[in-house]
Amino acid sequence: MQIPLNIRLRNGATFSNFIADPSFEALNYLQTIIRVAEPQSVYLWGADSTGKSHLLQGACHAVSKMGGMTAYIPLAQTDEISPEMLVGMENMALVCIDDIDKVVGINDWEIALFHLYNRIRENDAQLFVTANVSPGAISINMPDLRSRLSWGMVFQLSQPSDEIKVKILQQRARERGMDMPEGVACFLLRNIPRDMHALLAVLDLLDYESQVAQHRLTIPFVKKYLGIQGKAN
Repeated sequence: MQIPLNIRLRNGATFSNFIADPSFEALNYLQTIIRVAEPQSVYLWGADSTGKSHLLQGACHAVSKMGGMTAYIPLAQTDEISPEMLVGMENMALVCIDDIDKVVGINDWEIALFHLYNRIRENDAQLFVTANVSPGAISINMPDLRSRLSWGMVFQLSQPSDEIKVKILQQRARERGMDMPEGVACFLLRNIPRDMHALLAVLDLLDYESQVAQHRLTIPFVKKYLGIQGKAN
């Protein structure tokens, strides 16, 4: 189970729904240490839209399915989360902290994170964190906290290829009850910004418009509602 933070995990954000190269090291490593319940800390870093949040939520789903308590803490939502909320989280089987770089440099947060690392290690629990930069490049004031970030495994995540982006779009469409032909997904990649945030925002729009119009996703339909001019290909 997950402790109540008024933060819901996305149902589709599971390991089985994470689309990546089969040899993707971070995914394989997280699955392994969760399966054997190995006490460990993991630091995932990379640019936006590289799957960091999906992996953290997938980890929470996996541990919860095994009966363990988890906490998913998206620090980009600092208006809802305070450093005091970290107290006692060492009793969770897994704590996942998303976007840790959003709060480094803030004294109260750095102290709270430093002590959380220590308590989790003492309790043989698991702690997974994400950031946009490597542990060595993150702007931390506390040297001891910086060292904690590198205690466990560190993985850099890369932007997905266009082929993977097409598969992600099709999967997210299926989660919404839509069928997105490969040609439509490829058309979107050719005609709108290719970062996943932009692509998924367009998918949200198409989901709404297709339900209103009761129309399947076709290239002419997509062109019409996105205002894309020119030949439908």
